[in-house]
Amino acid sequence: MDATEWQLVEDFLNHLRVERNLSPHTVTAYRRDLVCLRDYCVQNDISRWGELRVHNVRRYAATRFASGLSPRSIQRRLSGARSFMGYLIREGCLKNNPVAGVLAPKAPKRLPDALDADQMASLLDIKGNGEVAVRDRAIMELLYSSGLRLAELVGLNLGDVEVGDGLVRVTGKGSKERIVPVGKQALTAIHVWQRLRANMADVEEQALFVGRRGKRISPRTIQAMVRRRAIEAGLPKRVYPHLFRHSFATHVLESSGDLRGVQEMLGHADISTTQVYTHLDFQHLAQTYDKAHPRARTIKK
Repeated sequence: MDATEWQLVEDFLNHLRVERNLSPHTVTAYRRDLVCLRDYCVQNDISRWGELRVHNVRRYAATRFASGLSPRSIQRRLSGARSFMGYLIREGCLKNNPVAGVLAPKAPKRLPDALDADQMASLLDIKGNGEVAVRDRAIMELLYSSGLRLAELVGLNLGDVEVGDGLVRVTGKGSKERIVPVGKQALTAIHVWQRLRANMADVEEQALFVGRRGKRISPRTIQAMVRRRAIEAGLPKRVYPHLFRHSFATHVLESSGDLRGVQEMLGHADISTTQVYTHLDFQHLAQTYDKAHPRARTIKK
């Protein structure tokens, strides 16, 4: 496959960056998936994207599965290829999308992990009143209180949290903005951090949360901090920033049952993405039933 054919991929990736405003991480994932498809084409003497047929794509998916790639990863690769072929059709380079009717093997439904309320309380019980301890407490309280993605929290600026109204203005995926409530504990933690923030932040820095060098805190710094705080709290499982989002959604849904409200707070475009938490909620209810109902217990012989 020559440079001209690969330039079509570069044009597509630039389209994702500029016109669709996707994150660098997402664009990198698309590039990686299309490199895999290109390598398959080269190995099978397919020199142009227009030569790719449905049976080629099915064989591509089958060989990936046989090599041990998970159904979820194959789904992602096919999705990336499908989007790329759709772009080529819109640009007049192709007439048909050979990936359109190809399905990946069915992936088992994987429920998101979550901390229970006691584990979360232990994690948020950070000792100390220094700038770093106060900042870490505010970060984790806000992650749990409002179900923010890590990138959303890192991107917050000083004016995005309205302490008086108990709201935070969040810029989510695709630059979509949403307003999310902030709980009292998180508001208090943020208020305390705002009083100490000037001791760490550069004068012109607008980020709400900063690192030791005074600049906007990095995702990697928060990930490392969360892992360290979890170890300090003695939690047995691996803890990462997105776990706060799962825990937020699970706990709010368990208490309210308001799936649509949770969808809006999480910023999910499709409610089916949010519905996975109903399975968690049912799992919790089933466990409670098994423990509490006399007729649910196994009869001993």
